[in-house]
Amino acid sequence: MSDLLDDVRKSPVLARTVPFVVFLVLTYLQDGFGEAGRYWLYLVKTLVGAWMLWEVRHVIPEMRWNFSGEAVVVGVLVCVMWIGIDPFYPKQDTLWYLINGGDNPAEKPVKFWNPFTQFGDGALLAWFFVVVRIVGSTCVVPPLEEVFYRSFLYRFLISPEFERVPLHFRHATALGLSALVFAFTHHQWLAGILCGVIYQLLVFRKKRLGDAITAHAVTNFLLGVWVVVRGDWIFW
Repeated sequence: MSDLLDDVRKSPVLARTVPFVVFLVLTYLQDGFGEAGRYWLYLVKTLVGAWMLWEVRHVIPEMRWNFSGEAVVVGVLVCVMWIGIDPFYPKQDTLWYLINGGDNPAEKPVKFWNPFTQFGDGALLAWFFVVVRIVGSTCVVPPLEEVFYRSFLYRFLISPEFERVPLHFRHATALGLSALVFAFTHHQWLAGILCGVIYQLLVFRKKRLGDAITAHAVTNFLLGVWVVVRGDWIFW
């Protein structure tokens, strides 16, 4: 284990990809541990994600949070966009269901991430997992995803020697492809495409990654508040 960590710390590629891949794998395993297990696994993957970010912090100099008015405004606008366009396009599960020959998307059961249905309305454990979800999506997910998509993938699509590519270098093909990859790791794929493009444009404008991390965090935090206040668990 220590040898693997040393390899990750020494490699600019591994430092930017391994934490994201591990987090993504844990996400896809989430529903395989029973109804209650999915919430505990979210806690585990959040802690693992935070630990991995700590381990690679010195290897990724651009992984610094930067706070700016633009970042806050972008974060708010992306949240409004994410919620606003949601009723107007089919989500990933519906698309794949239809592609695989399903006739009625409504027949496919949808699992919402709602701890109150599992642990009871007002249950302390349910509120604990709500807090875990908001903290994880606000503090852990943004640096993990921004480092992978905006620091690594976007620049790697331009050149395998990606560290030589400035963060603000503009390349239309890399922008489109990285936004598509970002989109299809999210249930709301269309919002994901727009979101990926907008965060990348913020990186272009600010010439650094930290504002995109902050914008992403603002979006996820506000979305989490919306989910809990309005009961729109479809966004989780």
